[in-house]
Amino acid sequence: MRSIFTIWLTGLPASGKTTLALALKEALESRGRRVVLFDGDEIRRTVSKDLGFSREDRAEQAKRVGELCLQAMREEKIAVVALVSPYRADREAVRCLASPSPLTGEGQGGGGRFVEVFVRCPIEVCASRDVKGLYPKAKRGEIPRFTGVSDPYEEPESPEIIVDTARNDAGVCAQEILGELDRLDAGSPSFEPDARRDSQSPGHRAG
Repeated sequence: MRSIFTIWLTGLPASGKTTLALALKEALESRGRRVVLFDGDEIRRTVSKDLGFSREDRAEQAKRVGELCLQAMREEKIAVVALVSPYRADREAVRCLASPSPLTGEGQGGGGRFVEVFVRCPIEVCASRDVKGLYPKAKRGEIPRFTGVSDPYEEPESPEIIVDTARNDAGVCAQEILGELDRLDAGSPSFEPDARRDSQSPGHRAG
């Protein structure tokens, strides 16, 4: 793999995004790649500590993370993002920001490419893994605007990669993503921007 990517992991709270992001970062670094990880919780404690969870604030959060990814790609680093980012429009805005123009081939990310990874996990499984107890609090109305309970989560319509963390662990998922990135890097026609692929085909189930 030679290309520079922003790998954007999106999914419900407690779907396993951060654990997967860490496993993916380690796997990429084992290949000699320079990787920077942007985790939603950590970003909210630092560059986005002034933001809440309104629709507007969530859009601004995604924009700020997208700008951090642009800087990473300009430095020839792979950006791995673990962020709920529940709204399609926000994720697509980052895609437009990060990916080269189809007309000019140029972009703000130094030739990098945005790869959306849907971390699929049923909400019941997410709630059972929720060590912070956020889902019960949200259901009791103690946490407003909680994604999946009192706020919507808009699943990606055509992500480059889909993984199912209810079926496979983070290590398996990371290897599945690496395989998809290798094919994308090689220029397989099935991975052109207008033909994104669900990796959950028979014998090739991502986790």
